[in-house]
Amino acid sequence: MGRKWLRNIVKGVSLTSALFVFQACYGTPQDLGFDFWIEGQVKSKTTGLPIRGIKVSVADGVQYEYTDENGRFGFFTEKVEGVKLQFQDVDSTENRWYQHRDTLLSVAKEQVFLNIELEEKK
Repeated sequence: MGRKWLRNIVKGVSLTSALFVFQACYGTPQDLGFDFWIEGQVKSKTTGLPIRGIKVSVADGVQYEYTDENGRFGFFTEKVEGVKLQFQDVDSTENRWYQHRDTLLSVAKEQVFLNIELEEKK
């Protein structure tokens, strides 16, 4: 009887451990909201050339991306009404100095493409 009791305890602990590992790996999703894709290109208003190194962020500042050498950016964000994006030149010594710009999006689609032009600071 002692071995049977021990075997049942080992089975119970094994099952509990397996369920715990499954929960840790495949647990419930934390993000239950709908996301959408924002992408675009940032160019100079005077020259029309793409601008590298512009920080594109959602207004809360937690989520951001920098434009690449072609001035392109892209990221997923939560689909809410009135998403505010900020465009900031954070490396002004590298490629001139551009004015900051804020844009308010009213989200209606799963994907948005933006063409943004920034003016140089004088």
